[in-house]
Amino acid sequence: MNNIKVQTALFFDIDGTLVSFKTHEIPPSTIFALTQAKANGHKVFIATGRPPLIITNLGAIEHLIDGYVTINGALCFVGDEVVRCKDIPKDAVQVVVQDAKEKNYGLIVVGEKDVAVLDPKGEVDQIFRVEIAVENLNLAKPLEVVLQQRILQMTPFFPEEYEYELMARIPSCTSGRWHPAFTDITAKGADKGEGILALASHLGLDPRHTIAFGDGGNDTSMIKAAGIGVAMGNALETLKQEADYTTTSVDDDGILNALRHFSLV
Repeated sequence: MNNIKVQTALFFDIDGTLVSFKTHEIPPSTIFALTQAKANGHKVFIATGRPPLIITNLGAIEHLIDGYVTINGALCFVGDEVVRCKDIPKDAVQVVVQDAKEKNYGLIVVGEKDVAVLDPKGEVDQIFRVEIAVENLNLAKPLEVVLQQRILQMTPFFPEEYEYELMARIPSCTSGRWHPAFTDITAKGADKGEGILALASHLGLDPRHTIAFGDGGNDTSMIKAAGIGVAMGNALETLKQEADYTTTSVDDDGILNALRHFSLV
């Protein structure tokens, strides 16, 4: 399918897809590609694991964005209108928070309004602020304040081997790992695939005319749910196996090359 004439809804992951892990910026070719796609009548959406508080790196394309799937599908919105908000059961939240305190690992707790950070070893700061260039974590609120809200996501910092052990204790949740050091835990049914389908339904868009672009494990659900799933050249091999098409890397004009392949620009 490389000659798309109908209006298409494009869903983009942020880190490693729109934004380079090397430069922490959106490549000029990607800005050009999205500008052209929008001018050609297509819609542009974000589909990220980030909560809104730390979506601070899209300034160059913000004016092009039609809606957001955030927190791995737990919170979806168009403008000021919330389309979907799915929280984690309180008992599961208690299990993870208590486990983090007992085992002394980092944890980000994302509430409906605020974010809390437990960082006993400094790993959250090192990876988020230094490696991924995340901003606004300094605006985090105390854990006891955030726990009064509906909790939409928890991001514990531990290796993949331990992930399976913990997840077995919280069957009401699902996990999406896009970095070796941490994973994103959301309620079952809160993933990027469900998020893009919710936005498509809300806006009257045909899911067959959606294309999802990603690079990490938490992108698998939307790669499968979209009409076409595109893996970046820098994506995990497991994601490439699920994708309908693999483009070049984020740093090698991957978005522009994919949109040209499908005749969207």
